[in-house]
Formats: sequence, C-alpha cells, structure tokens
Amino acid sequence: MIKLCAFADEADGSLQGQIEALKRNGIEYLELRSVNGKNVKDVTEAEAAEYAELLKANGIKVFSIGSPIGKVSIQVDIDAYVEEITHVFKLANIFGTDKIRMFSFFDGYNQREKVLSNLTKMAERAKEYGVTLYHENEKDIYGDVAERVKDVLDNVPALKSIYDPANYLQVGEKADDTLNLFHGRTDYFHIKDVIMSTGELVPAGYGDGKLDELVKRIDKDMVLSIEPHLAVFAAYSQIDGTEMKHKFTFHSNDEAFDAAVAAIKNVLKNAGYQEIDGAFVKA
Repeated sequence: MIKLCAFADEADGSLQGQIEALKRNGIEYLELRSVNGKNVKDVTEAEAAEYAELLKANGIKVFSIGSPIGKVSIQVDIDAYVEEITHVFKLANIFGTDKIRMFSFFDGYNQREKVLSNLTKMAERAKEYGVTLYHENEKDIYGDVAERVKDVLDNVPALKSIYDPANYLQVGEKADDTLNLFHGRTDYFHIKDVIMSTGELVPAGYGDGKLDELVKRIDKDMVLSIEPHLAVFAAYSQIDGTEMKHKFTFHSNDEAFDAAVAAIKNVLKNAGYQEIDGAFVKA
C-alpha cells in the first residue's frame, strides 16, 4: 500500500489553506515545513499545540517535520546547535510525529569526520525525544552526490533516508544509478522531478527522475511525499536562494499543487495502483 503526503505550504502559506489543499486532493498526511509565515523551526510550542489541534480536527496527520536542520555551515558550534534544534524535536512530539527531515551541512566536502561526528550527535539527541532524523540528499550539502550519501548512511546508522530524485539529477547523478544504490535503503520518497539537461522542474513523470521506475520497485508499505516546486511559493526564500526554472506555467500555487498531485497519482495508476479510501493498492 502507498499513501501520499505533501509539503502543502507550496499550495498556501496559511495552515487553513494547506488543510484545504490536502483535503481537496484526498491526502491525509502533511510534511510540515512552514506555516503562517514561519519556518517550522521558528514555531513556538504554544503555536504548535494550537496547529496540532486544528490539523486533528480536520483529519490531517503530520507525517514528518520538513525541517531545515543541517542546512548550516559545518563550522557551526555543534554543541550550541544541538541545543538549538532540540526545539524542533519538542515540536515533533507536539505534532505527534517521530520523523524529522534534515540535511548534512554546507562547506563540508573536505570535513568528512566532522560531518559524521556532528550528525551522530544530532541523531543521539533526537533519540532522547523519541524522534528519528531522516537525511535528504540536497545540492551543496555534504550528502548531495551518491558517494557521500552512502558514506553518511553507512557511518551514521541512527539516521534514516529520504530519496529525492530531482535533487540527485541537479548534481549530475543519473536516476538509474541512484535508484540502484538507494531504493532499497529509502524510508520514504520525496516526489519531485526535473529535466536534467535544462534544470526545469516539472510534474512527476515529465522529467528524468524515472518516477515510474521508482514506483515500480516499491514492494512494501510506503509514503510518497510530494515536494514539487512547480511554482515559487511564499516560504521558498527561507529555504533556498537559487532561481527556480519551470517548464510549465500555472496561474496559482493551488493550481500548481493540484497538478503535482494529479501527476503522481497518474504515475501510480499507470503502475497498476488503484486509489481506495485515500490509499493506493495494487489493482
């Protein structure tokens, strides 16, 4: 069985707007990245409690915290940084999730031992709060190319793994190679696609990420988290300063979000899945 999740802040900045986007697309899981103008790391515990109640009342579950943890220089004071990010672990508890998306440091290519040591300290603190850190491959961080992602996963066993096909393509890695290396080691997938030669972000199945093959290889219960980047959204400047390139134009963020959901649902249906009560099962 496959279930869908989404970064609904790509549809709307407000929590109510995110809830509406998820509900109209039949998605019950949210990967919470930003809400009401704040990155999730800046949400207070009181705000989190209020948001958690609203989500619960609408039948939406926080599957994962889409945090920016680890998107800092490797030169950061790691002890102080661990204290800082403990706030996010507390938020995960409030939102009822044990999953936090994270990264593996800027400026770390020549600082392997420090990267691995810092990640270990972060994962150990997360464990104290009943939370697991999920490493995402991302351009410009230590774990961007396949070789270094494998290094992280092999040497920080407390971490779990998120596979983002577009992020691999953006650093020159071919989908066949990364799927062969990581598909079986991936705990959940981010659904984002890109045309490798032009860098244009496109709906799932329109690029070179081989989303059809990714889905075909799934042989266990799995969550696919939609992070399409098909339009510039309010929180984008907080998470990435680079220019977004798009092949298709949408009239609104809601339209772009709905198109992204429709695209991955189409990939699933072409792979023989049928949508039943918000889940996808083999027909």
